Amino acid sequence: MIDQISSERQSMDKSRCAGILLHPTSLPGPLSGGDIGHEAYRFVEFLHACGIKVWQMLPLCPPHEDLSPYQCFSAHAGNPALISLDWLVDRGWLDLEAIRQPQVNGRYRSICLEQAHDQFNQVPPDSEWKGRLQEFRLSNKSWLDDFCLFVGLKKRYGMKPWYLWPPGLRQRNKSALLQAASELSQEIDQAVFEQFVFFTQWREIREYAARYNVRIFGDMPIFVSHDSADVWANRENFQVNEDGSMTYVSGVPPDAFSPTGQKWGNPLYDWEYMQRDGFKWWKDRLATLLQLFDLIRVDHFRGLDACWEIPAEDETAINGHWRDVPGETLLKALHDCYPSLPLIAEDLGVITDRVHALKERFGLPGMKVLQFAFDGNSANPHLPHRHRHCDVVYTGTHDNDTTLGWIKDEEKYNKDFFLAYSGCRSDSAEEQMLAMLRMALSSVSFLCVLPMQDILLLDSSARMNTPGTVCGNWAWRFSWHQVNPERTEQITRLIALYQR
Repeated sequence: MIDQISSERQSMDKSRCAGILLHPTSLPGPLSGGDIGHEAYRFVEFLHACGIKVWQMLPLCPPHEDLSPYQCFSAHAGNPALISLDWLVDRGWLDLEAIRQPQVNGRYRSICLEQAHDQFNQVPPDSEWKGRLQEFRLSNKSWLDDFCLFVGLKKRYGMKPWYLWPPGLRQRNKSALLQAASELSQEIDQAVFEQFVFFTQWREIREYAARYNVRIFGDMPIFVSHDSADVWANRENFQVNEDGSMTYVSGVPPDAFSPTGQKWGNPLYDWEYMQRDGFKWWKDRLATLLQLFDLIRVDHFRGLDACWEIPAEDETAINGHWRDVPGETLLKALHDCYPSLPLIAEDLGVITDRVHALKERFGLPGMKVLQFAFDGNSANPHLPHRHRHCDVVYTGTHDNDTTLGWIKDEEKYNKDFFLAYSGCRSDSAEEQMLAMLRMALSSVSFLCVLPMQDILLLDSSARMNTPGTVCGNWAWRFSWHQVNPERTEQITRLIALYQR
């Protein structure tokens, strides 16, 4: 049995505060997705003006074509699509007027980044910027070299997954890797430059947020994508066969989101190897995340106690089974490596006593979601009177409908119970929505996070993701004209009223 982690090692600030959930891709802007440029700084200022002290977001890694930030090419790298082009212009590395491609073209950002790299190469070798790039390259060598070679090879082979590459590269034959690295040196340097720019920009936005007393709350998916630099370069950490195929894959059993469960398809970890290796892969992963975030949500925390193994050939997740995981040993190793680990457990769904015990043993806050609360059962743990100070309360998450959409769909909850509990006597969906916001902000939970869609009182058309589907997700964006000054003033008053 591992001893309870002492309170001296839990440095997370649990004073009452409020946050907003908004992924940077949802920020306004002229291009096809938001980025970490001027609008990100403006958003930090908006949070500060409202008295909001936490900005929560989804994973920042480079996604596959479906744009899901939970299926990425790397657990370490930043998404180049989030790079601010204005930042590059300000440093004289980019001339937008010289770019002939239309801004709506999917290649536009890539062309801009290539031009910026060309201009950066004209900077004198002994300049401060060149020195900073070299320092970045050395300090992130554990993942950067493999990722950038991976990017070059993906482009060479038409974005095919690594397990369909030629055998020498698929199996990471040393001579094949050296030859590829030599032949793809230009593509590798481009990828290094993009990561350098992303991490530089991100450090600046995080420092700016800190000056405005705003903490950045990030997200760590429990699993990584099969087609990722992580699995290709660190295969011994994963249950992947010699040819790159998998016998079992990850997912979750049937639940409220899906009667057939969710087959995610991620490779499962080889926990025996990881234990023998001292969990080095996880320690390296946390090192990168701690560069980016002040708080880190462990997505699918249930997976650190047991994982749902699904036969790879199955169409659904129904025939899966639970497999125990040494999560207690892992968390102890991570806390020993990083005594101040600001982790928050996503403990939604069917959670066993063992999962609760694991969370409590390490003093990790869990999540409460008001959209799950109103089934008519007064003992429902998501109801505000059941919350605890160490919880993080949400009206809804990125996987839920917007709260206004939820209110309008009376099949999703017990409306009579909701009205009686909230004390709302209005037939107006917007008034009922505001009652939800009030319940969340008045909760005893130390942190209350509201999706930006709920701040703006938006309906289901603004939903970010529908679990179990692959189309039409991750694309929602807001615009500043949607920000109603009267409504934000109302939220600001509630934050002050409930001492957040």
